[in-house]
Amino acid sequence: MVCMADLSFLDRIEQRPDAAALRAESIRLLALAPGDTVVDVGCGAGHAVAELAEDKLKVIGIDADSDAITAAQARTPDAVFHVARSDQLPLEDESVDGYRAARLLHLLADPLPTLAEAWRVLRPGGRIVLAGQDYGFLMLDSSDQDMADVVLLGLEWRTVAPRVARSYRDLLLDQGFLDAEVVVHSEVITDHRLMVKQLEAAAAAAVGKALITQHDADAWLAEQADRGERDRFLAVLPTLLVAATR
Repeated sequence: MVCMADLSFLDRIEQRPDAAALRAESIRLLALAPGDTVVDVGCGAGHAVAELAEDKLKVIGIDADSDAITAAQARTPDAVFHVARSDQLPLEDESVDGYRAARLLHLLADPLPTLAEAWRVLRPGGRIVLAGQDYGFLMLDSSDQDMADVVLLGLEWRTVAPRVARSYRDLLLDQGFLDAEVVVHSEVITDHRLMVKQLEAAAAAAVGKALITQHDADAWLAEQADRGERDRFLAVLPTLLVAATR
């Protein structure tokens, strides 16, 4: 379950201009027409659902977390929502024109059942769009770049499949989807405050894996905070979007 504090944090992330631009690009890649039906799997608090509904689409939001679905329903009461797993969608065969999943596959030990469900529910000619960060591509400036790289490894270990996004194209083609298109959306962050939670969690994970000491972590976090105070903080977060046709 996602706690309310986590939902609040995720809500702030989704309200950033880059997050809105990423959602807009994913919607563009769906290439749907008004009246089409689209499912957003792993919809979270429903920001994309709301924007899809604004485009006059029939929207279904699905998430395994009931708190997230409650928040999404409050945002877009007219959409249809289900609490369900991504590999067990409560939808009929070939019943949707579009399938969107953002920041989902990195949470899954095995993405194949989820992609099989996407194939099942999409109509022939329907569009699928996957979006997510590949944590192996994150870039963070530091006076101790080796330490930064180790801390970023800590960030990777906090998720199940941190580098799955680089395999989106292969996964879709292997599932039988056609005409896979790859787009890279990079977010540049110079405000240290936007990354504090992630940096602290990554450093804690690196300490937990005995890659660095707590003293190393504290010193590195202090360096990043100092960079923030001097307007020298820089992080680049690429997100891969892959679209294909059923």
